[in-house]
Amino acid sequence: MSTTQSERLRELLEPLVTSQGLDLEEIEVDSVGRKRVLRVVVDSDTGADLDLIADVSRALSAKLDETNAMGDGEYTLEVGTPGAERPLTEHRHYVRATDRLVKFQLSEGGELVARILKVDDEGVDTEVPGVKGRKATARRIAFDDIVRARVQVEFSRKDNKKEEEA
Repeated sequence: MSTTQSERLRELLEPLVTSQGLDLEEIEVDSVGRKRVLRVVVDSDTGADLDLIADVSRALSAKLDETNAMGDGEYTLEVGTPGAERPLTEHRHYVRATDRLVKFQLSEGGELVARILKVDDEGVDTEVPGVKGRKATARRIAFDDIVRARVQVEFSRKDNKKEEEA
């Protein structure tokens, strides 16, 4: 049986989130002065638009009020999606990051920035960008060799030379 408030909230809210076709990624309860803030992070393989986030927020709010899960004190409910530089902690996160640039911290030491090309049960196939005119290289990274991974923001990505020349 769950003992922490976050675990109890996850058990209560996860069925509502999954019924909307989303994954419940994170629940966090913070105290800000006398008020509490409940942050719920949701996502899916296809993303979540604002209308869906609003629907989920209304459903969660109703459930929280119905069950009094947050107690009698005031609280604010914030429902959103993971940030642009989200950490990758689950297999589904890596799948969703396919074709994105990711910074990996490796168990052997050091970091690697590479684009995820393919994900399977054992690890990821990546493309390491070339430096100073060199060609990009392929590299396989096993999940066991990854300490941390975080999606990187790209402001001006050039997909390939054929598209640039067209």
